[in-house]
Amino acid sequence: MIFLIEIIKIIFVLGMILTLVPILVYCERKISAGIQDRIGPNRVGPFGLLQPFVDAIKLIFKEDIIPREADRFLYTCAPLLAFIPAALAFAVIPFGNKMQIGDFMINLQLTNINIGVMFILAVLGLGVYGIAFGGWASRNKYSLLGGLRASAQMIAYEITLGLSMIAIIMMAGSVSMQEIVMNQAHGIFGWNMFRQPLAFLLFFVAALAENNRLPFDLAEAEAELVGGYHTEYSSMKFALFFMGEYVAMITLSAIIVTLFLGGWYFPGIVDVNDSSIFMGIITMFVFGIKMAFVLFTYIWIRWTLPRFKWTQLMNLGWKIFIPLSLLNIFITATVCILKQ
Repeated sequence: MIFLIEIIKIIFVLGMILTLVPILVYCERKISAGIQDRIGPNRVGPFGLLQPFVDAIKLIFKEDIIPREADRFLYTCAPLLAFIPAALAFAVIPFGNKMQIGDFMINLQLTNINIGVMFILAVLGLGVYGIAFGGWASRNKYSLLGGLRASAQMIAYEITLGLSMIAIIMMAGSVSMQEIVMNQAHGIFGWNMFRQPLAFLLFFVAALAENNRLPFDLAEAEAELVGGYHTEYSSMKFALFFMGEYVAMITLSAIIVTLFLGGWYFPGIVDVNDSSIFMGIITMFVFGIKMAFVLFTYIWIRWTLPRFKWTQLMNLGWKIFIPLSLLNIFITATVCILKQ
């Protein structure tokens, strides 16, 4: 029975992520249209709701072209390496509180390992290989430059991500994602967004850069690199790169909610000691609303801010964000020692 419950949870999470991708694509088009005073998708289906499905069908039936001089093995593996790690990182994110069904206590989390934060950092770090391999294996100078840019960018900002997480770990006294949520379950000002505002700001901006989203999409800057690392990709291989970006958005939004916005907890609505089915559904709903807010902010920033220059991007990461992250760790350690 326990095995069956785990299988159901895996299917639920994968289904949720894959369903959110086309919804997110549609929402991004509509939000960007509103920001730029346009209409957006409005032809295929009511209000253009079927546009993402039509795009998916188009990509499936497009010809899959592989460049003659490409490294076929790495060229084929690259889209998978861009997609799978982003989805895998969701495994340790608690999307709800415990839920009692009959004699079984179900954790609304695929796996509650004690090293959840370390697992996320390790898995997200694999994403750089997909982009780097895609650029290298294509045998295209624009793709190669895009892959190199993405590698340098992701390495620089992953350091900031990790250092920002260390401050949260120090306050929670644990690297378990569920423990970090419980540490914030003391009113809205107990959320790490308020207790660690600098870490929150650094983590959020680094997440944008990690995800290659505007204003940090230097790896696929059309004006300079045609399409960057995925210039030579078509059909479903291109679709996997495209989906990987949105899956990474979903996963990073869930991580931000868990680390800084109280996870599934909201004061006055969620009772952490109530493990009923109804309260379990409420906690999932609260988690989903918070994720939607972060995803909206992602899209809002993309269609509002101009693209950075490459030198500005690197200077921001290495000369400003990393020193600020180290300073934040020092201040957090000092406060924790003085409280003892």
